[in-house]
Parts: sequence; C-alpha cells; structure tokens
Amino acid sequence: MKWKNRQHGEESPYMPAGPFKIRLPFIHYRFEWPDYVQGLLMCAVDLGAITLLAQHLGMPFEVALAVVVLNGLLYLFHHILGDPVIPGWITPAIPLIVLFVTQFDEGPDRVYALIAFQLTLGILSIILGITGLASKVVHMVPNAIKAGIIFGAGIGAVVSVFGEGGQFSLFPVTITICIGFAFFLTFSKAFEQIRKKNKGFIFTLLGNLGILPAIFLAVIVAPLFGEANWPDIQWGFSKPDFATLWAEYTVFGLGIPDMSFFLQAIPAVLATYLVVFGDVLKTKALLSESDVVRTDEKVDYNPNRAHLIFGGRNALMSMIGPDITMCGPMWAAMQVVVIERYKEGKKAMNSLFGGIGSFRWGTNTGLLLLPIVSLVQPILPVALALTLLVQGYVSVRIGVMQAQSQRDLGIAGVVAALLVIKGASWAFAVGILLCVLIYGKDFFKGEVDNTFVKDSLDSSKKEEMKEVS
Repeated sequence: MKWKNRQHGEESPYMPAGPFKIRLPFIHYRFEWPDYVQGLLMCAVDLGAITLLAQHLGMPFEVALAVVVLNGLLYLFHHILGDPVIPGWITPAIPLIVLFVTQFDEGPDRVYALIAFQLTLGILSIILGITGLASKVVHMVPNAIKAGIIFGAGIGAVVSVFGEGGQFSLFPVTITICIGFAFFLTFSKAFEQIRKKNKGFIFTLLGNLGILPAIFLAVIVAPLFGEANWPDIQWGFSKPDFATLWAEYTVFGLGIPDMSFFLQAIPAVLATYLVVFGDVLKTKALLSESDVVRTDEKVDYNPNRAHLIFGGRNALMSMIGPDITMCGPMWAAMQVVVIERYKEGKKAMNSLFGGIGSFRWGTNTGLLLLPIVSLVQPILPVALALTLLVQGYVSVRIGVMQAQSQRDLGIAGVVAALLVIKGASWAFAVGILLCVLIYGKDFFKGEVDNTFVKDSLDSSKKEEMKEVS
C-alpha cells in the first residue's frame, strides 16, 4: 500500500510511463467507499445516453447499453493514467452532433457519419495533445464566434427537449416538475441559503448529488401521471449486446466510412472542440481552488496529457462503439462534488485520485447491476432531458460571458441561431464574415466595451448612493 507512504506536499505514488502516471486502486491510492457508493447511483445519468442512441441510430436497448458500458470502462483510463478528473460526456455539444448526424439517412450512412465525426475529434485532440497547440488553436477563434458556438449549443440543448419529437412531448408533467426541482437544487439562491443555515446530512446530500435526486423523483412522478410504467425491478446482471453492436454499428461490420463523411464532419468537429477546450479550462480552475486548501498533496494536471487520453478514448470508441455523447474531458458537476469532499481534509479523502477513481469504479459497477438499470429504464428520456436542460442553462450563461462587447453579442446571436438551424458550417462561415465586416483588421482582437463591467459599476454606484442617503 504505497499510498500510506506519501509525504506532505508530494504527489500520490505512481508508476511512470512516458507522459502518463499509472495509479491502481488499493496500491497507489486509498479506495474511498463514500465516492464508490455515490458512483453506483450516479450511473443512472450515464444510462441517459441510451435514449439518444435509440432515437437517432435505432439501437435496441441492449446494444446501446453495450456502448454505455464500453464508454464507462474507458472513463477509468483518466485517473489510472494520471489525469485527476471525473470524465464524462461532451454534453453541450450533443445538439451539434445530433444536428450533424441527422443530416444523413438513418441506417449505415448515419452510423458512418458518427464514426467519422468521433474519429476526427479523437485524432484532432491527440495531435493537439502531442504538439501542445491546444491553447493556440482556441485563441485563434474570435470571442464573438466562441460565444456564438457555446451559446448556440445551449439553445440547441433546450430545442432538442422542447422541439418536435423531443422528450417534453412524451413526458410534459414529469419534466416540468423534475426540471423545476433540479434547478432549485442546483441554481436557486434560496436553496443555497437553506444549505448555509442547515448543515445537516440531507441538505448536503441533496446539494451534492447534482440532478440525481430529480431523476429519482421522475421514477415516482412519471407513473403517477401515466407518462411511464412503474419500474419492473429485476435481479441479476445486465446483458449488454456487444455482438450486435460490432456487427451492425461499427467498422467491423460496416467497414471504414468514405472520405466524404470525414470532410463533412470537420466544421462540426471544430465547433465541438471549442466546447471541449472550455471544459479543460474549467478543470484547471477547479483544481487550482483545491490546491489552496489541500497543501498535503500535489495534484499534477497536464492539459496535453488530458488531450491524449480523451482523444484516445474518442478514437477507440469510434471503432468499437460510436457514441453521440462523445468522450469528454470532465463531468463538471461530479468533479465539483468530489473536490468539495476532498477539501474536507486527508481523513475525509486521502488523495483526490482515490475519490475520482472510486467514483468511476462505482459507476461501472452500477451499469452491470440489473436492479439499478431496470429501476431507471422507464424514465431514461427524462434523465436525458434533465441533463440537456441543465447543460443548456450553463452553456447559455458561459457563452454570453465569452463576449467582450455588444458587437460580440450581436455576432454571437446570429452565429448561435445559424448553428441551431443550419449547422456548424453555416455558423462558422457567417461568423467569420461578420467579424471581417465589423472588426476588419481587428478580426482576432475584437473589442472590449465594458458592457458587463458597466452594469457592475452602476450597481456599485447605486449602493454608494444608498449609503450616503
């Protein structure tokens, strides 16, 4: 048990392997049972991907479950190879990916399009990780276009739920009640005040579990209002259908996509990468916050190593189980939850790798347990809708804040609308044209007109006036 020998201020023990740092449970980090149990429950969110795969690729439940299980196994590679994160989907980009693949006829062509998209994204991420060019590529994109892409991804998420054929038409009452509950727990100032005043276990748990309480509420609400059947709880282990997956939905059965699919995927891949890099920046910020509190452990986060890992995951999944949710660098909600427990001290969580690793071992166990899978199976579309709506809220907020001026906001609005209606190619083309016409030689720099700063200054002046009066 090498983890017991870590000295104050050192990294948790590992086996060096080039850019990677291999860590195994019980040997290099203490297994954290609270995070493992939480992972068992949170696998319900991972299962939400089944709805997307069934709806847009026509996958049977057991085949889609096989994709989720494979993706779950690859989640483990992040902490094992030295990346201190809880990985997840590229949730804000799901509407972009759906918009791209649905341009093709359902069947082999749509699967080819998804394979080409995921493989291209994987190769791009690996190249940027090897060369260290990731930050330079993103900084080359004007703020107005970045704002529009992220803003548009958020709008697209909301449209996918409430638009024609969306989940809201099937579960109107359940989604209304449960998204209200989820927003109250996640974003409400009132609940934040309740948590501060009441430090009890229940309020802390509700605040730390993200949208999971809302998903469990849906299990009860949907049958009560006749929008789903009561769960048929089954015992034993789940049975993912890998044989059908590989025969009918991968390169092993269909062959390699034609080059035209890869060329058509490039604009949507670039738009998705902008979202991915945003998650990388958020990861650095979250870990910097924890470093201030936990001086006993040095946590090494390397964006280039992260690119290699999630790029490799996407490249591999494109071959063995193409997935609309993609393989993202971080599940922000759960990363925050684990880091908050990590901040409580060494007794609560010996090493951050113990917390994130135990959590992902837990989700993988949950995916194989039939009682958990069968419990949430009737309301998986609701779980997906809740995920998309919460992410839509966050993406719109982050997208708007990427803009530095009112002109940026105007361009971003046009780009966002075109992204949702016409796709990434139109969004990039029109965004570039507008930036050229409006900013000219300042194409990359844009402008800063202190729009947001002005509002904060106005508020400060009002407060000063009140104090004076």
